[in-house]
Parts: sequence; C-alpha cells; structure tokens
Amino acid sequence: MDVGMAGQSNAAPVIIKRKKIVQGGGHHGGAWKVAYADFVTAMMAFFMLMWLLNATTEKQRKGIADYFNPTIPINRISGGGDDMFGGDTDFSEDSKLKSGTGASGGRPSESNRAKGDTGLDAQAAAQAEQAAMAQVASTLNAHGGESMTMQRLLRHVVTRVTDEGLVIEIFDLPDAPLFLGDTAEPTGDTRKIAALLAEVLQLATNQIAVSGHVRSMPITLLNNPVWDLSTARAQAMRALLQADGINNARMDRISGHADRKLAVADPTALRNNRLEIILLRSDR
Repeated sequence: MDVGMAGQSNAAPVIIKRKKIVQGGGHHGGAWKVAYADFVTAMMAFFMLMWLLNATTEKQRKGIADYFNPTIPINRISGGGDDMFGGDTDFSEDSKLKSGTGASGGRPSESNRAKGDTGLDAQAAAQAEQAAMAQVASTLNAHGGESMTMQRLLRHVVTRVTDEGLVIEIFDLPDAPLFLGDTAEPTGDTRKIAALLAEVLQLATNQIAVSGHVRSMPITLLNNPVWDLSTARAQAMRALLQADGINNARMDRISGHADRKLAVADPTALRNNRLEIILLRSDR
C-alpha cells in the first residue's frame, strides 16, 4: 500500500456546520408588554375619570380636585421676625402689612387674623352636610315600611340629589291629587305628607326652598292661572311645614314656576302638578 494514500485515509474528516437563520419569527423581547401595560393603565384612568364626572356633583368634584392640589401653610403666622417661620415684622402693627394668609400676632382682629387656608374645614362641613341630606332621604324612605298608610302616602314622593341640594318632589297621582281641583286647597293626604316631611327635615339644619309647578292649561283660557296657582300651592306647602314645626327662619325662598319646567314631555299630563321641597346646600 502506498504510504501517501494510507496517510490520507487516516485523516479526520472536516465537518462544516451551517446555522439556519430564521427570518421574521421567534422571540423579540418583552418591550411590547410594557407598552401594552401603559396603554391599559391609561384606558383605566380614562374610564375612571369619565365615571367620576358622571357620578359626582360639582362640589364633590371640587373636593377631589382640592385633594390632589392641596394648599398647606407652613405656619399660621407669616414670618419676618426673630423665630424661624414666625414672628412679627417691623411693619405689622403700623402698616397692617399682611403676607399670604398671615397677619399680626400682637393684636389681631377678626379680619386681621392669620388663618391657614387648607380647605379641610370646608371639606369636613361639606361631608357632614352630605351625610345629613342622605339621612333625611333614607329616613323618609324608611317610613314607607311602617304601615300601608305611609306606603300609600309615599307613592307621591321621590327624592334626588342635585347641585342645589336634596330635592323632595311631591306629585299628583290619577287617583289622589295633592290639591282640590285647580285650587291651592291641600287634600288630607297632602297635609299628612307635610307633617311627615316636617319631621324628617328636622334631621338637618339647612335652609329650605319650596317650588310650585303645574301642568299647562288650555290656551283658550282668557286668564291663564298657572302662575298664580303654582305660587299659591307653594305658599300652602310652606304654611303646612311651618305649622308642623319647621322654623320660619329656615325658609329661604318660595317660588311658582307655572308650567315652565315640565316633569314629563306632555305639558298637560297630571304628573306635571308637583311641589319641590329643596334642602339647600350651604353655598346656595
């Protein structure tokens, strides 16, 4: 055997590996997950904002805005003296100089007194007022379970909360009007409802407004009585509430709206004959 050929046959074979490169597939990292999470978080915040705008009153929205933008004073008395963040200036007593919410600490008057404007007292008062209104509404609704008579009377009553306050609406029913005919003479049911309202309204101290509304009369009438009638009915309810214990000082206003603010689309519908007793918010 030839030596050269023997050497070639004993040589190790050369193996060439070709790496297959896959285009357009496989794992690309987790960056898309971060972007998707940001998108979901933004959508959640958006829908929560939409819900809050729809489910809260103007005062509640202001309270939420104040919570995220607080005004916190460092000290109740403006600085300028010997102590850090406190003390009087050389001008405080002579020139009545006031900086920010501060004032003189020497001889302060009611109008020249330092007051920290945190808004916490106002928020607490608003929350207490809201709780009182909710208690009035819940107590009124709870009376419906006492007896069949109360349940029958409360068929006339609905409550709702508006920016103006708690509105207690009393309306005519086909089988039980609030007043006799087209007059301002209250029926027996109206007198009982007024007594019930006078009782539950004592749970709060807010001012009260009474508004009268009536349905439209035929346009052929020479003297349309809707303005006088709605006002007279509001006055009649005010008189009933006061006779049942509501202090006259709590009566803020009495008004008649004729047929200008309808409860239903049909202007002649009996449902438009109604009274609104409004437990007003303190800022109204």
